[in-house]
Amino acid sequence: MKSISVFCGSSEGNDDYIISQAYTLGVEFAKKDITLVYGAAKIGIMGQVAKGVIDYHGKTIGVIPEFLKLKEVYHPNLSELIVTENMHQRKVIMYEKSDGFMILPGGFGTMDEFFEITTWGQLGLHSKPIGILNLSGFYDDLLALALTMVKKGFLKQANFDAVVVDTTIEGLLDKMNKYKALPTPKWIKKEQV
Repeated sequence: MKSISVFCGSSEGNDDYIISQAYTLGVEFAKKDITLVYGAAKIGIMGQVAKGVIDYHGKTIGVIPEFLKLKEVYHPNLSELIVTENMHQRKVIMYEKSDGFMILPGGFGTMDEFFEITTWGQLGLHSKPIGILNLSGFYDDLLALALTMVKKGFLKQANFDAVVVDTTIEGLLDKMNKYKALPTPKWIKKEQV
């Protein structure tokens, strides 16, 4: 993977380990020559990932809607800044510029991004890896809920398994690099993917 979209919080939260690992992830991206594609902010977990990339001279692409430029305080030292008209356009551009997606701790916005990109994968609209970096057990409850969805017949096991999870940066990158996509549904035309 040459580029990864990272979905995560515009707040830092209150867990020092999550904050430090976000920065470390950015450092690893820079060292591995992986372009960071993200929400453009210089604050929160987003800002920590970007700081790690920038401090180690990596490449960053920030994508932010015009109305959030002031609220999320976009990072002034990005390799590239793309300003969109709305949130949907932001997600589409992040999708187009990425070879995979990584989810770090965040709030409702992060969940929105995760669920949309995961749904696109489930529908066969993309075959890119989606990874959850489950720091400090942050996503344990979400994963338990997803297993309940499987048990109750609302989510196929294959779709649950298509999202890779690890508690370490190296472990998650390894799983994402080895990811085998689900077969494209027969009803999806190749030009739609």
